[in-house]
Amino acid sequence: MVRYLLQILAVAVIFVSLFSCEDEGYMSSPNAQLNFSVDTITFDTIFTTIGSTTQRFTVQNPYDENVLISRIRLAGGDLSNFRLNVNGIVGNELYEVEVPAQDSIYIFVEVTIDPNGQNLPMVVQDSIEFTTNTNFQNIKLIAYGQDFTLIKGEVLETQTWTAEKPYLVYDYAYVDSVSTLTIEAGAKIYFHKDAGLYIRGTVIADGTFQNPIQFLADRLEPSYENIPDQWVGIRLYSGSHDNIFNFSTIKNANIGLQVGTIENEGFASLELTNSKIENMAYAGLFAMKSKIYGYNNVIANCGFYAAALLVGGEYEFYHTTIANYWGNYASKVRATPSLVISNVLVVEDGKGGKVSYNGDLKKATFGNSIIYGNITNEIELGDNGENEFNFYFDHCILQVPDTLNTGDKKHYNEVWKGPLFDPQFVDPYDDFSYELDSLSAAIDIGTIDYGKLFTKDLLNKNRTGDDGPDLGAYEYVGKDDEN
Repeated sequence: MVRYLLQILAVAVIFVSLFSCEDEGYMSSPNAQLNFSVDTITFDTIFTTIGSTTQRFTVQNPYDENVLISRIRLAGGDLSNFRLNVNGIVGNELYEVEVPAQDSIYIFVEVTIDPNGQNLPMVVQDSIEFTTNTNFQNIKLIAYGQDFTLIKGEVLETQTWTAEKPYLVYDYAYVDSVSTLTIEAGAKIYFHKDAGLYIRGTVIADGTFQNPIQFLADRLEPSYENIPDQWVGIRLYSGSHDNIFNFSTIKNANIGLQVGTIENEGFASLELTNSKIENMAYAGLFAMKSKIYGYNNVIANCGFYAAALLVGGEYEFYHTTIANYWGNYASKVRATPSLVISNVLVVEDGKGGKVSYNGDLKKATFGNSIIYGNITNEIELGDNGENEFNFYFDHCILQVPDTLNTGDKKHYNEVWKGPLFDPQFVDPYDDFSYELDSLSAAIDIGTIDYGKLFTKDLLNKNRTGDDGPDLGAYEYVGKDDEN
């Protein structure tokens, strides 16, 4: 009996030993080296106290045996600004993480930076440490942070926003009817998702060539640099007068700059100069019954309209480039024209009916300008037949069908159309550059009358130093001209 018990015990020991060896089936060599998809994780400038986007990398096991990572930890421990998620497990220090043979795991990293009370960017660093069979490896973590002034759902009295550090708008910033918001040259204003700037009083954003003003979304990663619809936009209510945007950039909103509101009496007025409005989900410049005077502007890359001038008004644009090559962010091709000029706007009333708003178009003048894009007809004219409808294109390249009659001197003077007059922008699709290529048909064909009024282009280049001013916001200057 005892002999049988000893035999059973021996078999059990062998059985347990076999399974124990199987459980411990990890590579035991002290020379085991993990492979990483990167050696450094870098977060581009983020706002202090605001969590970053998530970055990820892979930890790869190149061996034919499973590898057990004894410990994964942030060197900074619980005091670190960074946070880890290892294969779905959140923690700044994890033990016994298995990586199957010839396989990999994901590690996700986020960061939040505490404000340092200074006006300069800061750098936060840490590392992720890996211990495998007594072998030590690490991944470096670097994040650049920027302190800021937070504006969250505020009604603003008369004040000045400086260039000392950026402003971050959550929800909204609202300038009431008796107040003026002055924005200094070089200021940067960032907007969180669904945030906007609303003006019933006056905004004066007077930048310079050396120090432009920027209105941008608060996602600062390179992958978001040209993504539209990240914030609402800027709205000037009817009754808001003497607004100025000079050397200002407005990017990546839904409607970049709305001038005038249909539900309010009166009109809005704006001087828009040396500025860029780009990458809007709906419209770049959306104006209703308003007054706008502009030159040296680029309005580009919008999902529906680059510029819509509706319900009449008074508009003058000189050396303006309206260029719409939308298509990189949409599943369907844009079917709406870049420029709409109309003395009427028809909207749904919410009850299944429609309401028509009408107004006199005193003038809509485009001089030495380019209206071009990637569909056949980039201009729509809407005349209700009752109100004034005065528009005028003088020395312009227009992307319109050949059938459009441009012989009417009341509305057209020296207008070029058709494929022979492609303005040939440098790179409108990838780099969003609307400067003129050396073979552009827009070179030297503008009238000097406007060139003398606006002698410098958007890049501060001289327009009067060659055979004639170029059309649009940019003057082409070749090497010979520079010399």
